[in-house]
Amino acid sequence: MFFMDTVSFFDHSNIYSVQQRVADRLEIMPYSILRTISNSWHLKTFHACITYESSGTVVDVFPPPGPMWILGKEFTGRRDHQEVKEFIQSRLWVTYRKGFSPIGGVGPTSDQGWGCMLRCGQMMLAQALICRHLGPDWKWDRNYPSEDYLKLLKLFLDKKDSCYSIHQIAQMGVSEGKDVGHWYGPNTVAQVLKKLAAFDHWSNIAIHVALDNTVVKDDIRKLCRIIPPESRPSSLVAPKTTTSTSSRSANVFHQHQGDRAARASGHASSVGWKPLVLFIPLRLGLNEINGVYINRLTQTFRLKQSLGVIGGKPNHAHYFIGVLENVREKSKELSLVFLDPHTTQPVVDVDQWGHLADESYHCSHVSQMPITSLDPSIALGFYCNTEADFDDWCANIHNVLLEGEFSPMFEVTESRPVHWPPFTDSSHDNDTFEIFTDIDYPTEDDFEVVDMSGIPRHPQARGGPP
Repeated sequence: MFFMDTVSFFDHSNIYSVQQRVADRLEIMPYSILRTISNSWHLKTFHACITYESSGTVVDVFPPPGPMWILGKEFTGRRDHQEVKEFIQSRLWVTYRKGFSPIGGVGPTSDQGWGCMLRCGQMMLAQALICRHLGPDWKWDRNYPSEDYLKLLKLFLDKKDSCYSIHQIAQMGVSEGKDVGHWYGPNTVAQVLKKLAAFDHWSNIAIHVALDNTVVKDDIRKLCRIIPPESRPSSLVAPKTTTSTSSRSANVFHQHQGDRAARASGHASSVGWKPLVLFIPLRLGLNEINGVYINRLTQTFRLKQSLGVIGGKPNHAHYFIGVLENVREKSKELSLVFLDPHTTQPVVDVDQWGHLADESYHCSHVSQMPITSLDPSIALGFYCNTEADFDDWCANIHNVLLEGEFSPMFEVTESRPVHWPPFTDSSHDNDTFEIFTDIDYPTEDDFEVVDMSGIPRHPQARGGPP
């Protein structure tokens, strides 16, 4: 489906102000926009070519007058018109980029066409880190960005040394059986982000990916509870004084073993909680979402711990951040609100003056689609900053899962099923993988051209007889 709309402005000002006025008139952007600027002596014309990549996308004024839930917050379009726009614009919008350094030194310089699920995973994790470092009610200030905000954003820049960059995700995906340039499913991107989070010492979060549609509360408590040294078994408390490198390694090993042993023994005297990012990969149907899950799925957006949903068909993934009601001809239709990564933008980096142009990481317009058009392969996301948040999530998700007479979307159990192997905290096992940093690949300047014309060839060099 293709639609073109042309809006003309007699304007001699900067073309970006023209684009903003066009965006304000359109109100929403449920499409990818290809901009063509026609310049003449007295006229600047802005052409918006609106291309639909999904037949399920609808064009409506946003926000509608009715109620909506966005990442655990309730809004009413008629009353909270400006507030909901500011809230959505404050989320990080991560899209296709072009012009970054080759992935792996010799790989692609753009993720257009294959990186949409990776970008959705980045957006969901970025939302968790916003809650972690800036607070769930944080709003973007384009004129006076905070240091923590800039530090957070730099984690996602398209550079080899950024912890959650497209480079790191694509290369770490090789350990999950995905070659660079291949499309990821929701579960794969969750597993990759879990591995990369072990290197983000500033955020110090724990990522847990639920297996077999089952969330085990005991596993999460073992993963997130921080055990003080006095609560660890005395035989596993690390010695206070060490000198050699091998002794320091032993110190770290014993301390890690002590943490595991204390968690396994059920010590409840923890004084801290490592913030939890919970991914729950699900398949809610075969080729389309089963109708029995729709109401339960919409209820998850109401939970204050909600990070939304990532999902979509191959090469067409979206980050769903909320749900709303559209009233059409005396009927109500549930629609999902999402951020669309299918816009290719130039790579952004810190300039020579230390300035980071972050405007392209915030989108003032969102897309929406009927919830019945959702692909059944998804992953739910939740963020629990404290153990009390996790307990609250367990209580509320229990009510969501019990709604109706049909099978729940997933299960929440206190302990592991008997046929499962024991729980291991793989987030500390970093010796099996490493974060990828800049690699010095040889260039033409590193080689010397040698003239071999005057050197006689030996028969063996040609594979002939001696």
